[in-house]
Amino acid sequence: MNTRTNPTLWTGSALLGIVLLPAFVTALLTGARAPAIDVMHRYARPSLLHPLGTDPFGRDLLTFVLSGAFNSVLIAAMAVCLSTVAGTALGLMAAGKPPKVIMGLADLGLAFPPVLTAALLVTALGASATGEILAIALFGLPAQIRITRQAARTILIQDYIAASRLAGRGTVSILRRHVLPNILPLLTVQATSSLALAILSDAGLSYLGLGAPPPRPDLGRALAAYQIHIFDHPLLVAVPGLTIMLLVLGFNMAGDGLRDALDAPLQERAP
Repeated sequence: MNTRTNPTLWTGSALLGIVLLPAFVTALLTGARAPAIDVMHRYARPSLLHPLGTDPFGRDLLTFVLSGAFNSVLIAAMAVCLSTVAGTALGLMAAGKPPKVIMGLADLGLAFPPVLTAALLVTALGASATGEILAIALFGLPAQIRITRQAARTILIQDYIAASRLAGRGTVSILRRHVLPNILPLLTVQATSSLALAILSDAGLSYLGLGAPPPRPDLGRALAAYQIHIFDHPLLVAVPGLTIMLLVLGFNMAGDGLRDALDAPLQERAP
């Protein structure tokens, strides 16, 4: 894998670094909690003390947005991990047997919009990060099942799989020793690209009030709360919106770059 000549991967990594590095540092210093309310310094202009000014509650806007970015990425990462693990397991199961039940459930999942799923989970569990993670994971599960199943079936038709069966290896052993290692690069690319969609889903659900409740900082809820100030205090809307854009674009470009980097060796070996 040659990443030195992969500008897409480098650009995506740089965009992510612009947000994630200061977000992680801020989370270490503040615990990713909202800054203290200071009503005496509401709507303060950018200064050395407050580089991007303050919000309607007098909280430092930069600290609030970076804490929100950390929380959004954490929720997105947990949701993608959950959907990747569950979807990979179900996809491998569907690859080795008639997929009527599993693929039927995957098709059923596509029929339910993520907002409706989130609303049902919020009704059952209350507005929480747990419900948001489950909603985003369920939204990405059908695609993960389909991608895993298709990739696994491509491996299972190879001659060395037939030889492995003749040698007495069972289905679970073949999936673990041969199929999963071969599709792991594809799963890595899919997970990276899925993070971009998960970030958007988190922002959308929080914007609608279906995410984790206050006072936890969140980019989507910040947009919903600050949108009335788009003309008189445009930074309040521009900063969280730009942060979401950088995260989504960064993860998309990083995923595309990883795909190009992983496909290049295969193309070089092709006859």
